[in-house]
Amino acid sequence: MPIEMPTDRSRTLAETAVERARWRVGRRLAWHQALHDPQREPRNRSPWLPPLRRWQAARLATGFADLLAAPRTRPAAEFFLSDLYGDHDFSGRDRDVARVVPLMLRLLPPALLEALADAIALGALSHAFDLRIAEALEAEGGGTLEIDQVRYARAYRQVGCPRLRRHQIALIVRVGRTLDRAVHKQGVERLLKLSRLPARAAGLGELQGFLERGFAAFRRLDGAEDFLQVIAGREYEVSRRLFAGHPRPFG
Repeated sequence: MPIEMPTDRSRTLAETAVERARWRVGRRLAWHQALHDPQREPRNRSPWLPPLRRWQAARLATGFADLLAAPRTRPAAEFFLSDLYGDHDFSGRDRDVARVVPLMLRLLPPALLEALADAIALGALSHAFDLRIAEALEAEGGGTLEIDQVRYARAYRQVGCPRLRRHQIALIVRVGRTLDRAVHKQGVERLLKLSRLPARAAGLGELQGFLERGFAAFRRLDGAEDFLQVIAGREYEVSRRLFAGHPRPFG
């Protein structure tokens, strides 16, 4: 049987996909780096930022305690809390990406590149909100760096941006769906394993670990839609209650 050579059209489509991935990752990295630069963004030095992140991480762990307790959903819930939406420093992962965008594009399949681009966007948007909430908390003052539901809810409403809050939750779902599709694509797991040694040799341990944890967590789910709908439904409802001034926004 003769070997089918790629046509000019297929090469063009492949090159376009690579360029699109390069552009998406590069643009999101630039946004992420600008937001985390203490010179360009002095709010990174706010004393309220660390306690705010700890408080939000504790709130999420409580709100998704059932998902963390169930054997099937625990790995995916832990991945969301540690790698996407919790009290975690993503700067190491994103420095890895910034250093090696060309290498990354050669090593990783498109499905994982899409998940990574959305994860960086989610991290940047979440950090932007954290900076604004920390600023609101600091402006309110108080003798100690203590946060409770009432104080957090006031700062949340003051920051506003309900449409961007909905987009933040939609990004969480999009990352999950992309990882779920990657799990079911033939050859992705093999490519991820093959990239392990080159990634570590290039000093990309943070990035490789992020991708491996996400892949393993969603493979364990064996179908992520119900899990993602639970997360989205609860977070949309929390956001709605916070903006409405509900006395018990977290249920």
